[in-house]
Amino acid sequence: MLLYDISRDILTTEPYEGDPAPTMTILNSIEKGDAYNMSQVTMCTHNATHIDAPKHFDEDGATIGGIRLSHFYGKCTVVTIDGVLTGEDMEELLPHCKKRLILHGGGNAYLTSSAAQVIAQSGLVLIGTDSVSIAAPFDEMRTHLELARAGVVVLENLFLEGVSDGEYTLCAFPIKLSNAEAAPCRAVLIDQGKGI
Repeated sequence: MLLYDISRDILTTEPYEGDPAPTMTILNSIEKGDAYNMSQVTMCTHNATHIDAPKHFDEDGATIGGIRLSHFYGKCTVVTIDGVLTGEDMEELLPHCKKRLILHGGGNAYLTSSAAQVIAQSGLVLIGTDSVSIAAPFDEMRTHLELARAGVVVLENLFLEGVSDGEYTLCAFPIKLSNAEAAPCRAVLIDQGKGI
């Protein structure tokens, strides 16, 4: 079994344009004479690798706490793409994919709203990307809304360097911020057929 950590570091990853940068403040330090080390982190729920719940774009959508845990764990397909996928592209791709799909595009893997519409009717439970957003910049709102209304979980800002196309087991549980519209996660791909 081989594990790929496909998460980005919260404190060193550049935030999405307009989002606040995360900070870590040292509250207690053994080096400075305290009995223990303790720190405080302040961050946006969308910093680095994170899960978008449907609530992010749909006021009536599920929050992080309202999503079944099974969405975040299970068989997954990784596919390399370059650029923006349309609905027609998704119709060709989805028959070859598991219920969780990760797009590997060197930070340039996006969906249009037509692609999101196809996904919404496909039974896919999670769509991920190594881009900062799943949606193409010119179609941000409609793409997210299509996925949100279908209850499709979005996994954004992945680190996929060294990961080949193929089938894996995905483990991407968000931290438990039950009423939030998003939460950071530690995303891992498991290749059962390699390693020890």
